[in-house]
Amino acid sequence: MNVLLIYPQYADTYFSFKHALRFISRKAALPPLGLVTVSAMLPASWQKKLVDLNFVPLRTDDIVWADYVFIYAMYIQKESLSKIIEECMKHQVEIVAGGPLFTHEVNNYPQIDHFILNEAEITLPPFLKDLENGIPPQKIYKTAGFADISLSPTPDFHLLLRGAYASMSIQISRGCPFSCDFCEITSLLGNKVRMKETNQIIKELDTLYRLNWRGIVSIADDNFIGNKDEIKNRLLPAMIKWMQQHKYPFIFNIQTTIDLADDEELISLMIKSGINSTFIGIETPSEKSLQDCNKVQNKNRDMLQCVKKIQKAGMQVSGGFIVGFDSDSSAIFQQQIDFIQQSGIVWAMVGLLNAPKNTRLYKRLEAEKRLTTETSGNNTDYSMNFIPKMDRHELLEGYNAIIQNIYSVKPYYKRIRQFFLNYRPIDRRRNRIERYYLIAFFKSIFFIGIIDKGQGEYWKFLIWTLLHRPGLFLDAIMFTICGYHFRRVYRLSN
Repeated sequence: MNVLLIYPQYADTYFSFKHALRFISRKAALPPLGLVTVSAMLPASWQKKLVDLNFVPLRTDDIVWADYVFIYAMYIQKESLSKIIEECMKHQVEIVAGGPLFTHEVNNYPQIDHFILNEAEITLPPFLKDLENGIPPQKIYKTAGFADISLSPTPDFHLLLRGAYASMSIQISRGCPFSCDFCEITSLLGNKVRMKETNQIIKELDTLYRLNWRGIVSIADDNFIGNKDEIKNRLLPAMIKWMQQHKYPFIFNIQTTIDLADDEELISLMIKSGINSTFIGIETPSEKSLQDCNKVQNKNRDMLQCVKKIQKAGMQVSGGFIVGFDSDSSAIFQQQIDFIQQSGIVWAMVGLLNAPKNTRLYKRLEAEKRLTTETSGNNTDYSMNFIPKMDRHELLEGYNAIIQNIYSVKPYYKRIRQFFLNYRPIDRRRNRIERYYLIAFFKSIFFIGIIDKGQGEYWKFLIWTLLHRPGLFLDAIMFTICGYHFRRVYRLSN
């Protein structure tokens, strides 16, 4: 079999980092981990090509070459997906599709020949067995069960054009013990946290190392600390040993919940293992809204002090924030601004509440007849897929006020200073990362320090950093570049 693995293009959003990537000569932020994992499950005798449409065009020759086209897609890739389907149909090549978008919206894509839904470790083998036995494959392969990911293979990282990406990705666990009503993770992956074996993770790190990757590795788990005992007692000690033996070739990014702040030993182990930053779903400073959305892990705690505690320990914190809960009042907008600015969370992803399919929020809004459309998956397009309780115009005005007050030039640089004053990183040499940051620095001088309207604040900030926190100068460059991206995504003039 000849198999063409296609990753659709995603829109220019907060998490695309499209405008920042050109400073470091990279084409995409993250690789298609799902596709290279599926690739590793296919028969070794099959010929495979990977096309990431975020930086490589889809060629007719590749489509005609393929016996099957495999597509993995998320909500944010819908527009690109439609064009791929059209091209495949034109050349009569069968499509095999999987990923979160199709698991939730399988009925919206009748043109697709075969669906591998839920987790491929369970649903891909029956498809392959049917092919092997000469049985025409079914339209849909799905399951209500969850996979044993200790049986997952090492992804086919060798298929990736690694120099095009800002980061590599690995996955350690699936599932989350919490049940926030707006979150689709548990509907897709369940409440039970399933983990790979420690030796599997070490093997994946070895593979990336042998492929000469050096730099950032994003751990794709939705909640890295869902199983704290396993993480503390087995995985992190092994990662620490491996990183020491290999002289710290990687910097890891993770996603956790705010209760990470409750475990100083765990934070210490993470930092020793090379984990540099964590994304935390803060969502809202409103206790009532936290209660309404069942964000139990955030309730009855001083989240501002929790963030500062993690920062002081030596880890950067980025965060997700939401407005549009039914209990939100007009005061929520300034409360969000104050929290974000005081916390020093530089990468603050603020979105309007949306209800993905199969979430508890979606089902409630459907029963209340408040749904208007499907979610776009875009966290920067000012869209909602339901009728909010707050006046829609007031909500959009308030949301826009948050964006203006956290990503305009002056408040953005003020927030970085706040973070730097609180941050106490462990100093380690960062080898090749330093070299491309040097190139990024010179590009930032031209694009941000000369052309951009906020050039005065740029120079003030860099001088302040050199005077007060010179050891964080590389981080300062990174944050100025990301601020440039955020201003363009949100279309801010200064």
